[in-house]
Parts: sequence; structure tokens; C-alpha cells
Amino acid sequence: MAASSRGFATQFDFKLRRFAFLHHSPHRSSSNGLELRKRKRVSFEVDRVGVTSRIGCCCSDSVVPIRRATRPGKSVEKNEEWRFDLKKAPRRVRIQATSPALPFASPQYRFDSKQEKYYPRCSPRNSGPQSRDSPPKRDTGIANEKDWGISLLNENVNETGTNEDGSTWYRESGEDLGDNGFRCRWTKMGGQSNDGSSEWKETWWEKSDWTGFKELGVEKSGRNAEGDSWWETWQEVLHQDEWSNLARIERSAQKQAKSGSENAGWYEKWWEKYDAKGWTEKGAHKYGRLNEQSWWEKWGEHYDGRGSVLKWTDKWAETELGTKWGDKWEEKFFAGIGSRQGETWHVSPSGERWSRTWGEEHFGNGKVHKYGKSTTGESWDIVVDEETYYEAEPHYGWADVVGDSSQLLSIEPRERPPGVFPNLDFGPSTPPEGFPPT
Repeated sequence: MAASSRGFATQFDFKLRRFAFLHHSPHRSSSNGLELRKRKRVSFEVDRVGVTSRIGCCCSDSVVPIRRATRPGKSVEKNEEWRFDLKKAPRRVRIQATSPALPFASPQYRFDSKQEKYYPRCSPRNSGPQSRDSPPKRDTGIANEKDWGISLLNENVNETGTNEDGSTWYRESGEDLGDNGFRCRWTKMGGQSNDGSSEWKETWWEKSDWTGFKELGVEKSGRNAEGDSWWETWQEVLHQDEWSNLARIERSAQKQAKSGSENAGWYEKWWEKYDAKGWTEKGAHKYGRLNEQSWWEKWGEHYDGRGSVLKWTDKWAETELGTKWGDKWEEKFFAGIGSRQGETWHVSPSGERWSRTWGEEHFGNGKVHKYGKSTTGESWDIVVDEETYYEAEPHYGWADVVGDSSQLLSIEPRERPPGVFPNLDFGPSTPPEGFPPT
């Protein structure tokens, strides 16, 4: 999916192998899932398989609301087994508890695309830039700076050219200056096919000023002859927190893709924030649609750097026929004491609602209180002997992000003249909610 100076090609593919809606009742259900492969052409294909199969999403390689429960003919047990295995190395733990089963599966799907490596997009001078005009992939989080291969030119450039097949390209670079020592170095490049039906654009930049602020970023977009389009942006920022005076690194990414032939597409927003004392915040918002089906997902993690942790997830989906279902959970822990709680729910087209709620209280002494109920009359309320497992620290923290941000940290600000001092903006006069910490 790269276009060289000899031509421009944009090939964009989301192929949905199986898609259908599974009607769920509190007593009967079947497994469902999604298989998705990425090819060299864009298409959203649906194999219609009836009403009792699977629901999936377009252009996704993981994390789609998927319903599952007991096998047909078996009733729901009061205490189903729930295994919540967090697969994040190196300081991951396994949480295993007895509570209602999660109805969202998160299998890892593989793409068939051979473009797994990033290629340099600035070829030698006097030749056209090579494009990485592929659309973003779902559920890939925030890339490290080395994966982008940002290489800004040290001189102002304004070049254009035409390839042998009639496609065109351009490359520009420059520098913008502002108050307080602000400097932005940037490079823009792009191209389009000879008939204008396909195009790609990409911009790199680095910013800095005299306050110590530094930013590294990328924005890319494209479209093909079939009308499919995509957009992606990535940023990495170093600044001083106005309230704690600690250095902070923030990373974020936004991605979206839309089909030109169907009412299908997806959007994701990811963010991570770290400070030098271990405070960490991570989260994501996701949305997808394929014709009459839509789904959403939100999750967050917060570590205060002193042992307190909050995690939560909320997923839901719906169809235009009125069927809705979802699952959510939350956990809070500090010093071995905390709680978990959640809900699984389903609403039929007629408005009939089913739900099951559950909770856990961890006392820090090897005793766990488990309770729950559902709208079908099941309930439980027991105390068991069980170890408490949770993550008091993020698996990827301050030391990790500093080690992966060498290009950001190496940005050189403008030289500050003697006797000139930066104008520090400490933001609003009112501190943010929850500050100072208790």
C-alpha cells in the first residue's frame, strides 16, 4: 500500500466475513464473534446467515460488543464463573473470581495485509515522497514515536512532480515562529492519482517554546476511487503541570475510517497521561457502525501514584430494530481493600429489559463478599475465602514513556536572548476538580 515515485496507489480494505444479530434471553444464548480480515481493496462484505448467529463490526481487529452466555438448553446458574485475565506484561496479575460471565468477547483477529513495516516517506531530494497511504487499524492504541519515522527537513522546501503514470506529488517544509520563543517546524507531503479520484496527505511537526513545552505530531488522511476515506492524528507532548510543577508527558491518537459504498465506519480516540511521581491516566472512546448496527465502547484507568487505582469499562450496542445490550464494570482499590461491581443488560425491540448486577467487596483479610441479582429472580449473597488481586501501578508508566520519547525530549527550542524570560501561563485561577488530593 505504498506509492513510490513511479505511481500512486491507495488500496483500502475492510472485509467483514460474518455478520448477524443474536437475540439474547437470560436463559438461552449462543457464542458469537467476528472474523475480520484486511485485504488490498476496500469492501464491506456481509454473509447473511440468519437471525441466530453473530454480531460484528466493520474494520475491526478486536473489541466488539459480543454476546455470549450458556449453551442452548441450559439455564443460567446463580454463580457463573468469570475469569478476567489481564494480559499486559510485565507487572500483570490474573484476576479470577466467581461472578456472572462477561458477555463481551475480545478475540484478537489478524489482518492479511503484508504492510506491517513502516517505510521512509521522504526519498532523496528531487524525487517524489513515498506515501504510507494505508488507513489506520482498529484497536492498535497509541503508537510509539519510532513507529512514525518522523524526519523533518532542515530547510524550506516547496517541490512538486509528476510520475510516469500521471499521478502527482508535492512536498513542503518550513518553520513558524511566535511569542514566548514558540517555534513550529513542519513538513507536508501528499499526492493524487492522475484522475484525482485517489489522494493522500501527511503532515509532521515539532513544536517548542521557552517554558519547556515540546510537541511532536503527525496527521494523515486519504481517500480512494471507491469513496472510502480515512483520517488519523498522533501527538506526544511534554510540559510542566501548572499545579504540581511536575514534568508531564501526554500521548494521544485519533483514528477514523468511512466506507464510500455503505453506511459503515468507525472512530477511536485514545489518550495517556503520565507525570514524574507515577500519576497515570489512560482511556479510550470507540464507536463503530455497519448499516443498521452500531456499537460503542469507553474505558479508563487512573493511578494516583500512591497505590490507589480506579478502572472502568462500558460497552453497548444497538440495532435500528430497537434491540440493545451492554456490559459495564468498575473496580476501585487501595492498600488491598476495594470493590468491584458491574451490570450486564439487554433490551428487546418491544422494550422488555433483562439485567444482571453483581458486586464484590474485598476487605483485605482474605475475605470477599460477593452479591448479585437479576431481573429473572436469581440472586446470591456470600462471603468466600479468596485472595485479592489488582494492579496498584500501571504496566506502562513514567519510566517507560520517557524511554520511548527520545525524539520528543531531544527537540531543541529557540535560543533565548539574555535577560528575556518566558511568560508562564498557569491556566485558570481555580484548580481542577479533585485538587489538591486528599
